[in-house]
Amino acid sequence: MIHRQLSVLIAGLLATSLVTGIVAADPPRPGTEENGLTENESATLWSRDADNYITQAEYRQQYGENRSAVHQVANGTDITFKRPPATAATWTRNDFEDLDAGGPDTSVHPPHADLEDGVFIEDAHATIFAVQPSTRGHLESGETPLYIAPNGTMRGFVDYRVRVPNGSSSGNTTISWSLTEHEIEEVRLKKNGETIAERDGAHTPALDYQIEDDWSANLTLEAEIHVRLKKTVRTDLGDRTDVDVTYQTESRNVSDSIAVEIYDLSAYPYYAEYPNGDAGVAIFQSRPWQGYTLTEDGEARVRGIWRFYTARNTNWDTLVRSNRTDSATVQSDAIPVYVHAYPSRIGPRAEPVRDGPELIETWGTDRPSPVGTIGENINIDIVNQSYTTTYGVAVRAENVDREALHVAGIVRGVNASIVEPAAGSERQLRRSNLTVEVIQQNQSQATLRVELRDNQTGAPIALDDSRQYPIGGTTRNGYITVADQRVETNASGVAIMTIDEPGIYTARYHPGSWLGHDPAYVSDTATARWHPLGTIDGWFALVFEVGWQLLPFFVMFYAGKRLLRMLGPEDIFQRNS
Repeated sequence: MIHRQLSVLIAGLLATSLVTGIVAADPPRPGTEENGLTENESATLWSRDADNYITQAEYRQQYGENRSAVHQVANGTDITFKRPPATAATWTRNDFEDLDAGGPDTSVHPPHADLEDGVFIEDAHATIFAVQPSTRGHLESGETPLYIAPNGTMRGFVDYRVRVPNGSSSGNTTISWSLTEHEIEEVRLKKNGETIAERDGAHTPALDYQIEDDWSANLTLEAEIHVRLKKTVRTDLGDRTDVDVTYQTESRNVSDSIAVEIYDLSAYPYYAEYPNGDAGVAIFQSRPWQGYTLTEDGEARVRGIWRFYTARNTNWDTLVRSNRTDSATVQSDAIPVYVHAYPSRIGPRAEPVRDGPELIETWGTDRPSPVGTIGENINIDIVNQSYTTTYGVAVRAENVDREALHVAGIVRGVNASIVEPAAGSERQLRRSNLTVEVIQQNQSQATLRVELRDNQTGAPIALDDSRQYPIGGTTRNGYITVADQRVETNASGVAIMTIDEPGIYTARYHPGSWLGHDPAYVSDTATARWHPLGTIDGWFALVFEVGWQLLPFFVMFYAGKRLLRMLGPEDIFQRNS
């Protein structure tokens, strides 16, 4: 889904962009090629292009037409998606048809092709064009796996040229050569050396594959090239000519390989019911995944940290045409486009935003930012610091339709199989009962007793927040906060702490995830008040302190009164006269 508020983006671009030149037709200008996409769709493909924005008036003057709103935005920035789009595969499939071989005298190949030469076969190659559906994941520096669907298509390009030896003449003998046959006999797709698909030879083969029960693999496109040449030797013997005809053949095996991750999801759900009737859902999957829906209409949904963009494979921007005497670089008519997944600064989200599910918890692997793997000319909201991969996401919602639970992956069209956890998926979620009271106090400090129990059974709840993944026993994850301090209850469900500032203290229970506990608990709060005046010693200390502060005033008052008595009113009157 394309970002909303295109008008806001357009306004920003108009206000801030400088005209640096017309956008080059490499990649193709949206709307100029019939590749199965609309102008808006093709405009979103080119995240690796230079975003040299030009105004609508300049564009109209240059091309004699107006752009769409999406095309205008894409001219100045890159557009990202909430879900892996189908546009990359659609473009690649249709653009692949424009890829043409060069004929027996010319080999056409991308610059990165691994060329092989034989006696008669030269500049031969088999090069992978694209594997789709797929998504390139940007996890961290040095780790950018290509995730492919278990069922998909590999497209490749195979070409070569035939070196026909020059003829020669010596004395009464003349030797000539001619090409009688050349072909690509067979094309194969191999997984870790085992053939999983094959077809008759073609310069642009498309091989459908199906891979099961594999985590990762090395896929190899392999082609067998065969040529047959005729050698004719003519010997002039005066009144007659002897002709000797022989045939020479050569076969060449060419290949190209790519490392892939087979993206076959199995999701593990956990459910809980809150005391007020709300439903809790947690989904765990051990690979990056997109998100899940909670209702049949798909309106209530949650997604993890991953977002998507599409970009071309720049290895195919140009092609090399080589013949016997020369080679030339030309612009390619076929450009493969891939979907890329990256961790977004937007982070996990639940939708609808205001009245939709509540995002309770996420967990996964902490990784450094993969910003260095993105490359140039890509403007996206990728995280610029360490992040959590959100392999697990838990939400709380009013309604959850378990039968309609739909888990989507980061590869288009790949949805997870729902697998019941071995320990069961249901979790009891109960109310907790938290109390706090002042059990000892003096004028300088007070001692609080915090107690946590199961509100249903009265059993004590012991906490041990150092246990990240509790497996058994009576303790559980979680903690209690009082006055910005964390405390944990003992086996009796009790914690003792000391405070030295008067005030109202609120204790709050922060339970561990209900995913790892059965039964689990919801939060609870309790309040206690402490002030030094709440004790006899406190009142005594207050009276003593006030008396001590007022002592100078009492002394002055007493001295003044004594002075008045000593002088008397008559003495004061006579002195004033």
